[in-house]
Amino acid sequence: MFSLINPFNTYQTLCDSHSLPSSFHPERASSSLSHSHFMASMPETKKFAIEIFEGEDLLADSLAKYVADLSNKFTSERGAFTVCLSGGSMIEYLRKLPEPPYVDSIEWSKWQVFWLDERVVPKTHVDSNYKLALDGLLSKVSIPPNNVYAINDTLSAEGAADDYETRLRELVSKGVITLSPTSGFPKFDLILLGMGPDGHIASLFPGHPLVHENKRWVTFIKDSPKPPPERITLTFPVINSCAYAALVVTGKDEADSVHSVLGKSENPVKLPVALVSPEGELKWFLDKDSASKL
Repeated sequence: MFSLINPFNTYQTLCDSHSLPSSFHPERASSSLSHSHFMASMPETKKFAIEIFEGEDLLADSLAKYVADLSNKFTSERGAFTVCLSGGSMIEYLRKLPEPPYVDSIEWSKWQVFWLDERVVPKTHVDSNYKLALDGLLSKVSIPPNNVYAINDTLSAEGAADDYETRLRELVSKGVITLSPTSGFPKFDLILLGMGPDGHIASLFPGHPLVHENKRWVTFIKDSPKPPPERITLTFPVINSCAYAALVVTGKDEADSVHSVLGKSENPVKLPVALVSPEGELKWFLDKDSASKL
């Protein structure tokens, strides 16, 4: 059942996580709607939200407001905001953050910036997630350099993963990062996730043993099916301990994986993205192409 919620021009429903209404087709929604919005129930009674946008510009606006609102919430409550960035198209989706009205509403000096995963390449390399974030976001806002935690790019993949976990543990001991009382893993305020066409998130790929790593905070991969082969990544226990997670997915190439997780699929848990189930809140940001098979 759908109902029009004014003045926000959203459709809202409550449904099971793997049974979104089969009658909904985003391309058939009224062209006057900016997006469609669902609240769904994950297994273990967890809730998540889904927003479907007519285009990437509307998505970027909504994502910027979402991040800015969470930044203001956490800086007001505890004087800091811990956020994990990812690579791929994420920084492009965040392009509205360093623009008015968002840029002036955020206390950038209280941000603590981390990476969900990183390629083991020099920071100046075109494949570096750090370089991507620096060029597209960090160089445009006033986050103190000491609050930006890039990997040590002089180390091997294994060494870089060990070093990053050590630094995270030090920041937990200093109170910069909190620990989840439920899992005992670090609890980031916000993790920003993308998804590949194969359903991978971070550097956690379908069928790879790292998907099941449940002891380490940070691990490494030397045989990534997507180049470059050597990377470090946060593990699922860390990802799922966060307070808020945003999953941003666009494009027709991702539609099958989105349907596998959110549609009526018989085997949704085969994809790493289906294992994203944070202690806190999860919100999907989709464009109508990625949602076209729901």
